[in-house]
Amino acid sequence: MVKKQQKQTRKPLLEADSTYVLKLVLYVVLASFWLKFAHPLQIGAFALSGLPLGLILGIIFASHDHFQIDRKIEYAILAIMTIITFFLPAGILL
Repeated sequence: MVKKQQKQTRKPLLEADSTYVLKLVLYVVLASFWLKFAHPLQIGAFALSGLPLGLILGIIFASHDHFQIDRKIEYAILAIMTIITFFLPAGILL
């Protein structure tokens, strides 16, 4: 008796739409997290008025994302939201 080899078909790994939207919301919220200073720190000729802690955390999360195609979008969202929230009163003031 000859056994037939069953051909295994693999389903491609897809991310659910709700998971994708939740991740985008996470990156928007993370990018808006700033550690701002009441008095800017003077470092040489530069004045540092805040640190984008959310951007750093977001980049760490995005770099460990399983889907590489989404990373470009996540990095773009992090960068744009970090720039926008720099001018808004968002973050923790020290």
